[in-house]
Amino acid sequence: EVQLVESGGGLVQPGGSLRLSCAGSGFTFRNYYMNWVRQAPGKGLEWVSFINRGGDTTYYAASVKGRFSMSRDNTKDMLFLQMNSLKPEDTALYYCARQGADYGLDSWGKGTLVTVSS
Repeated sequence: EVQLVESGGGLVQPGGSLRLSCAGSGFTFRNYYMNWVRQAPGKGLEWVSFINRGGDTTYYAASVKGRFSMSRDNTKDMLFLQMNSLKPEDTALYYCARQGADYGLDSWGKGTLVTVSS
């Protein structure tokens, strides 16, 4: 069974940092592109970032570019999102999602909540 489990969320002040993690299991992690997607309270899903299989290519939404950094450790089947200079508008439930062969996001974790507030 494919599983993705996010962790690392919490309450942080504006300007602070958090590092999210996502543990993959039940599939060959290194063979898949991966993404982070978020959902702010009362809003729709927003794609945040992408990483290729080898971890040497990343893309970011304009809203987080320059502040967030995505990485992966294929030896441990782990995905990461380093979030710096956090803003209140970054408050959201953050999901890691696997990208399938048809490029759709075919497996999702349950999410980890990030709250940016003073």
